[in-house]
Amino acid sequence: MTRDEAWKLVCEFTPSESLRRHMRTVEAVMLHFAEAANEPDLEKWAVTGLLHDFDYESHPDLGPDGHPFWGVKYLREHTELPEDVLEAILGHYTGSGVARVTPLAQTLFAVDELSGLITAAALVRPDKSVMNLEVSSIMKKMKDKAFAKGVNREDIRTGAAELGLEVEKLVSDVLKAMQTRAQALGLGLREP
Repeated sequence: MTRDEAWKLVCEFTPSESLRRHMRTVEAVMLHFAEAANEPDLEKWAVTGLLHDFDYESHPDLGPDGHPFWGVKYLREHTELPEDVLEAILGHYTGSGVARVTPLAQTLFAVDELSGLITAAALVRPDKSVMNLEVSSIMKKMKDKAFAKGVNREDIRTGAAELGLEVEKLVSDVLKAMQTRAQALGLGLREP
């Protein structure tokens, strides 16, 4: 599956622009990590990030008939995505019981919730941009349980540990990835 084919699927199943932005953000961060690791198949990493939540709006109930199980079943029946992509998508939900044993799966899990937290931190700023956001302010937001309550902080900590990183290093890497692609994500500096 190409990135363009994955995007068409996202658009078919996800009407919400905010969820589409989240998936594009995770895609961008996945690409950043793949490039840094000299992964040979960048498109696979991009597609994994882009598709991880494509079924969330249409099947929001977590469990065997909902996200991400419904989505992976659909992808198995309608695409030829490799099994490691499907396992990564299943593994990004801790309740799936699927172990995250590949760098692809571990990275998706580690960056998913964190990219949402960083986006939320940017959107409450006057400039609504990640460009002037600092790691220290994200770390403070992470400790503030009232901020972005839907973000699972424990998943962020677990994801960092699975990648062998300190949380602050993961925050720094994800922020850098988002800053690099900020304009395309709608999180860049705006003209006054």
